[in-house]
Amino acid sequence: MPVTEPFEEHPERYDAWFEEHPHAFAAERNALRALVPEGGRGLEIGVGTGRFAAALGMEEGVDPAPAMRRRARARGLRVKDGTAEELPYDDATFDVALLVTTVCFVDDLDRALAEAYRVLRPAGALVIGLVDRDSPLGQRYLKQQDANPFYQPARFWTTDEIVRAMRQAGFDGFAFRQT
Repeated sequence: MPVTEPFEEHPERYDAWFEEHPHAFAAERNALRALVPEGGRGLEIGVGTGRFAAALGMEEGVDPAPAMRRRARARGLRVKDGTAEELPYDDATFDVALLVTTVCFVDDLDRALAEAYRVLRPAGALVIGLVDRDSPLGQRYLKQQDANPFYQPARFWTTDEIVRAMRQAGFDGFAFRQT
C-alpha cells in the first residue's frame, strides 16, 4: 500500500519546508544536478510537488498522492498516478529517472529499482537522493520519527544497502554526492 496519507494531509507543509530552508534545497538540488545527465527524457518517480523535477529540467513524474500531483502539475509537469513499484510507462522510455527521498517510502525497494531499470533506456541513469540512516541527519530523523507525520512511515536506508539493491537490479557505474 503506497504511503500517501501525510502527503495528502500536509502538501503545503511539505513545500513550506523547502521555502523555509532555501539553502538546504539549493544544496540538494546542486548535488542532484551534478549527477543528472543533460538532455534526454527524464522522469521523477515519487515526484511529490514537482519541486526537484522542475528545478532539474524533468518534464514528467509519477506519484500516488493526488494532492502532490496537483502541485506538480501546477509547476508545469506531466504527472501520472502510480507507484515506484508499478510504473505506468513502457520499457526503455526514459534517459534518466530520479528518486528524491522516495526510497524511504516505497513498499518494495527491489521492485521499485527493477521498475526504474525497466523504464530506462540502455545506458540510462538512475539518480537517487536519500537521507542515509547512519548519517547525523538520518539519526536525528529517526529520533524524531514518531513526532513527524512525514517520518512516521519512512524506512531509512544506508547508502550501502541502496547500492547493494541497485546492483541486484542491474545498475552499475556509481557516483556519489553529499550535502
